Amino acid sequence: MKLTRFPRHPLTFGPTPIHPLKRLSAHLGGQVELFAKRDDCNSGLAFGGNKTRKLEYLVPEAVAQGCDTLVSIGGIQSNQTRQVAAVAAHLGMKCVLVQEHWVDHVDAVYDRVGNIEMSRILGADVRLDSAGFDIGIRPSWQQALQEVRQAGGRPFAIPAGCSEHPLGGLGYVGFAEELRQQEAAQGWRFDYIVVCSVTGSTQAGMVVGFAADGRAQRVIGIDASAKPEATHAQIVRIARHTAALVELGREIEAADVVLDTRYGGPAYGLPSEGTLEAIRLCARQEGMLTDPVYEGKSMQGLIDKVRRGEFPAGSRVLYVHLGGVPALNAYSFLFRNG
Repeated sequence: MKLTRFPRHPLTFGPTPIHPLKRLSAHLGGQVELFAKRDDCNSGLAFGGNKTRKLEYLVPEAVAQGCDTLVSIGGIQSNQTRQVAAVAAHLGMKCVLVQEHWVDHVDAVYDRVGNIEMSRILGADVRLDSAGFDIGIRPSWQQALQEVRQAGGRPFAIPAGCSEHPLGGLGYVGFAEELRQQEAAQGWRFDYIVVCSVTGSTQAGMVVGFAADGRAQRVIGIDASAKPEATHAQIVRIARHTAALVELGREIEAADVVLDTRYGGPAYGLPSEGTLEAIRLCARQEGMLTDPVYEGKSMQGLIDKVRRGEFPAGSRVLYVHLGGVPALNAYSFLFRNG
């Protein structure tokens, strides 16, 4: 693969740590060894997360084009927009964020705490919009881009999750290369990699990266969009585009994208009782926090799949923590008793 021909602007600390989840593994029967790779600890920029890894490949393009304003979009508690705001501040750029009403969740401080609070502190121009959830290109975002142009600015467009950007999958191709180096150092490889999927480019990049060593189908996406057909199609499309960019040398097939659709409900951003149980269990067994929107659902999927015996005994399973814990603050009523 030819990833190194794409310029990368370092925004992360370097390879993210991997640690065993010994107590959780034992609690779930001890037949499967669970580990976590901590992309939630990947940067000093406003807590980082998976979007910061992706933005390393988008920033050089923004700089080369002479852009002065990063323009992105997400839900009110978007991790994407918080990370874009932090990167803009780090680069000395302006930032415009469209925050749509993607989650049907009512909390008196939902639009004042967590990710959106941090984006405001970071100096972003935060614009609330009443539009509902969708993983595609949004009219409100396109309007914001046009408004920046009309005001004389030079906007750089960063779609939701970085996913519709042509380079949005490269960061997690790099993740696969990074993990291979860590596996080589420890002398063994993970049998499965579990990751949350919504807008698609994180899993798409992994599918391409791990296709290089025959493990594309060992990347288990846990859908958190509750629109799994659209999410699967988008992952496949982004993976095919990314594979061509890095000259993978083979086609990405629909079967290469494994997406478990059982844990996304009741809707995007709304946790089920199973999600809440998984958040509490992981926290109390390991001291590792996950959120109700993304990582709580992928943790729910991981835990349930182990309980169901869906990983063969003796498997080493890597849970990829993509970040998002600041959103817990916006769900405080759900956790009022812990």
